[in-house]
Amino acid sequence: MGENISSELPKVASCNGVSSSLVARTGRHHQRYEHGYRLVSGCVPFRYKVDRSTKNCTHQAIELLMVTTQGGPGLLFPKGGWETDETVEEAACREAYEEAGVRGDLKGYIGAWDFKSKRLQSHLSPEGLCRAYMFALLVKEELDFWPEGNARERHWCTPAVAMEKCRYEWMKRVLEQCILHLSSGQIDTPSASALPSNPLSTDTPRPSHLSVRV
Repeated sequence: MGENISSELPKVASCNGVSSSLVARTGRHHQRYEHGYRLVSGCVPFRYKVDRSTKNCTHQAIELLMVTTQGGPGLLFPKGGWETDETVEEAACREAYEEAGVRGDLKGYIGAWDFKSKRLQSHLSPEGLCRAYMFALLVKEELDFWPEGNARERHWCTPAVAMEKCRYEWMKRVLEQCILHLSSGQIDTPSASALPSNPLSTDTPRPSHLSVRV
């Protein structure tokens, strides 16, 4: 539980092929389940911003995009059910579009986390168990209108603010792992010439496993 399932995931991809419908997918008839877990896909949208706060020094600072919840306090990263007619990357890109109204390029697989959700209990997952596959997404386009735009607000945050406002503990671990990847160069930066040949390598650091209620 909670391990990077690298051998079962395809390579990272662009989000350019994601449908532009202004209606979010609903229902759970096509949801993927495995061993009592509802499979979820999501991403940490990020961008680089020039930081001139230090005298005589300019560098690129990371900003993260989060969205408000549809009920309750705090901010979230886009995520949702991985459906049977799409790859895990396509699901991550779709959730970024539907919940946050952004498109971009997936730059790396962060890892897999398990969590519990009373709201997602079903006969296929009686305990509400979920397994989330999370990616880093470099934002290339912000849309003025998107499927959940009337229900969610977007917020660009520094890593410190994102950590403070993130609603769920398991998502904080995702954020920590994403920042670790970005700072260590394991996820492409804008100056990199190509994607990693095998971003889902077993050499990728494994994230912490958390089982929390959401």
